[in-house]
Amino acid sequence: MPSTGTLLTASELVAAYSSGELSPVEATRAALEVIDQRDKEYNAFTLIDPEVALEAARASEERWREGNPIGWLDGVPASIKDMFLTQGWPTLRGSRCIDRDQVWEIDSPVTARMRENGLVLLGKTTTPELAWKAVTDSPLDGITRNPWNPALTCGGSSGGSAVAVAAGMGELSVGTDGGGSVRIPASFCGIVGFKPTAGRIPLYPASPFGPLSHAGPMARSVDDVALLLDVLATPDHRDPSALPPPIGTYREAVRRDVRGLRAAFSADLGYVDVDPEIAQAVLSTVAKLNEAGLSVEEADPGFTDPIDAFGVLWSTGAAKWLDTFPPGSEERVDPGLRRVWEQGRTYSASDYLEATATRAALGIQMGEFHTRYDVLITPTMPIPPFEAGHDVPPGGPYETWPQWTRFTYPFNMTQQPAITVPVGFTSKGLPVGLQIVGPRHSDDLVLAVAKLVEEVQPWATDRPAGLR
Repeated sequence: MPSTGTLLTASELVAAYSSGELSPVEATRAALEVIDQRDKEYNAFTLIDPEVALEAARASEERWREGNPIGWLDGVPASIKDMFLTQGWPTLRGSRCIDRDQVWEIDSPVTARMRENGLVLLGKTTTPELAWKAVTDSPLDGITRNPWNPALTCGGSSGGSAVAVAAGMGELSVGTDGGGSVRIPASFCGIVGFKPTAGRIPLYPASPFGPLSHAGPMARSVDDVALLLDVLATPDHRDPSALPPPIGTYREAVRRDVRGLRAAFSADLGYVDVDPEIAQAVLSTVAKLNEAGLSVEEADPGFTDPIDAFGVLWSTGAAKWLDTFPPGSEERVDPGLRRVWEQGRTYSASDYLEATATRAALGIQMGEFHTRYDVLITPTMPIPPFEAGHDVPPGGPYETWPQWTRFTYPFNMTQQPAITVPVGFTSKGLPVGLQIVGPRHSDDLVLAVAKLVEEVQPWATDRPAGLR
């Protein structure tokens, strides 16, 4: 076993704590060392607090020494996206318009559950301003880069979290996902990212993006995502839409036998143009799943692209939030976000209700689809990572970020659980992700199918050069 914790999964790290082979302090120092060595290039963190992290690690080390850890992830180095309120640390959300010097007294439900279960918080990860787009750069923090090729984007909006996990700067992270923001960067960075059923992880304060917004665990293995979901899936009285506690644990459900279940495979949802190398990597994995006993057949859900309705819901949410910003903020926010702000102000209540009706109809259609198929499998992304510092691939046909993320945002609208798992690489060595979507409240099933994907593609856990 390696002498540092940076290449281990959280599950392996905890086993090493239990045997005495490693300690939380050693693992935390190793993660901080990688951050010190690599984050100047990657820019995954907007805040790092070694003193607080090591204090938490020493407390965890004492609990392990006494044989009394307080959770399944006690002492595991982790990070949180700078969208979650964190006591003692500013939550600036990638914006220059938020007052850094205000008193930060409140932990969000995500932060509180991580502390209560003994995770070691290293710091906060980067986000585009207000998590508005599918790449990670902001006027506040600059560009966050892909560890597989720093010239390229890591995706977004939870890009800092994806990079931190992929590059060994902590084993776990938690992001937000309003249109694919956990799954997009997880796919681009070659890790596992899970958007559970809406309400499975409580949120506070409520997101202005409303029912589109989810929180989601990110890790280097499906087992670790399941363990972190067990920590996070606890009701919080501050979120009136939070679901009741799950029955059983996800760490056990992930080992469910899914052989014989029916899966639909849609290569393009009927309307998405997909890079041929991505299509081939996903198709190859689907064939292996079928050979392993998951009954897979080709079938499209049959809905048309809901991009227009998504745009109304997204931009009106952004406008509502930005209207609370101080005077003069129009000139200080990301120019792309300003355009979304202006667009959102043009929509009427009738426009919003029409988009909401489209969202509801899409949910009904997917509910019917899942009476015939247990899960839906698609590519996660139709394109590989592109040049960093751009909202869309330069010189391509896209004008807005939703146009190149067509596999992800429909399932925010339906509030279904969806996970991405790495399944291969392009000829340029860039990760490819496969997405699994299940009916609402079937988080355990989605995790179990993801575990099977991981088993039929074990080499998908390769790491970027320099961290292998």
